[in-house]
Amino acid sequence: MDHFIAQHFTYIALISITLGYLLGSIPFGLVITRLAGLGDIRDIGSGNIGATNVLRTGRKDLALATLILDSGKGAAAVLIASHWGLQAEMGAALGSVLGHLFPVWLKFKGGKGVATTLGVLLAFVPLAGLTACVTWAITAAITRISSLSAIMAMLIAPFATAYLYTPKWSYLVATIAIIVIYKHKENIKRILQGTEPKIGKKKKDAQPS
Repeated sequence: MDHFIAQHFTYIALISITLGYLLGSIPFGLVITRLAGLGDIRDIGSGNIGATNVLRTGRKDLALATLILDSGKGAAAVLIASHWGLQAEMGAALGSVLGHLFPVWLKFKGGKGVATTLGVLLAFVPLAGLTACVTWAITAAITRISSLSAIMAMLIAPFATAYLYTPKWSYLVATIAIIVIYKHKENIKRILQGTEPKIGKKKKDAQPS
């Protein structure tokens, strides 16, 4: 019986990770900019498919839509998986972020995962997610640097999860945060060098981010 239960949990985990990955791998930034007639977002600014780079096209509406959809897919994955239990929620949370970071449709070259992670947090640990969002907003208001805001939000998320919920859940959040911060390694170099572009720079002025 114990073997059956363990096997059942394994199946749930695999299914939820797969579901999360498939949802997370939808490249909304790429799809939206193409539908708007702006071409391939990967040829603009930093080449990233996320909302920050979409903003460099000068279309705030498209950037907002990308932000909502990228965060929404992470939240949707967790909420759908919640019908199968906590393990499924956690699997879907990790899967959706990995899907955005490494989408099979784009040869595993995706975005930075910030919006999707915030969506995951708001669905899985809402108060910790809100704390991360507020941290992002405050840092962005002060520095006008999206990548630094993202890194600060990721750093605070595991601690907020441990304090507001349980340290057990913070391990998953920390794992996701570490992966997302690693994807910002080039940004970190530019932040230290003082060359990281500010939020809202148009494509003609933007540097990689």
